[in-house]
Amino acid sequence: MHKFFVGTEDICDSAAYIYGDDVKHIYKVLRLKIGEKVSINDGNSHEFLGEIEEITKETVKVKIIEKLDINNESPVNVYLYQGFPKAAKMDMIVQKNSELGIKEIIPVITKRVVVKNEKSEFKKIDRWNRIAFEAAKQSKRSVIPKVKEVSSFENMIKDLEKMDLVLVPYENKEEVGLKRVIKNIQNDKIKSVAIVIGPEGGFEEIEIEKLEKIGAYIITLGPRILRTETAGLVCTSLVMYELSDIGGII
Repeated sequence: MHKFFVGTEDICDSAAYIYGDDVKHIYKVLRLKIGEKVSINDGNSHEFLGEIEEITKETVKVKIIEKLDINNESPVNVYLYQGFPKAAKMDMIVQKNSELGIKEIIPVITKRVVVKNEKSEFKKIDRWNRIAFEAAKQSKRSVIPKVKEVSSFENMIKDLEKMDLVLVPYENKEEVGLKRVIKNIQNDKIKSVAIVIGPEGGFEEIEIEKLEKIGAYIITLGPRILRTETAGLVCTSLVMYELSDIGGII
């Protein structure tokens, strides 16, 4: 059954209304007809079984049949603070982490971040949120992850102090691995995890020192050096496996 996200304002009484690109996709690509069943989600964990009632070139009206007890979200909120990468790497970072179940992605300006044109780069937030939206739809998530505005390192530090667990993969940290950290914490008390990834040039020592001061775990992901776009995916996957629902329920 096909799934579509709509705004909460587009669900009223016993009907939901689909607008935008999804309309053309419904009647031109999927070739759905009146009477066919679809899943409707408001992007905030509320999901409904619906039946297509009317199709025009601008709108698809869906009759709400019942509310569904479906929640495909992780019980642990994982936040990715990503050192701003070069070129189009952020597109893949957003797409793949959204599939994995990330809650939010926050691009961060660190000392070794190189941004040639801030205006053009920072305007890509809308594009990244669209990528997150499409990834959430494809992976049948119940909530659409958010790509937030670009943050300074100092503002990130303030945000991290609110997290239950902060993990910082760092190529110069060899003795403390993620396995050991997870083993030594009380998993049932961890509801929010921040993963902090450096840019292509990595973190400077002073940045690592500041992260350590707020209680962040500076860890290694293994003996091989991973690219910035790979490190976040690996760390998110491992956290979701150890603390959440990737790998299934035992």
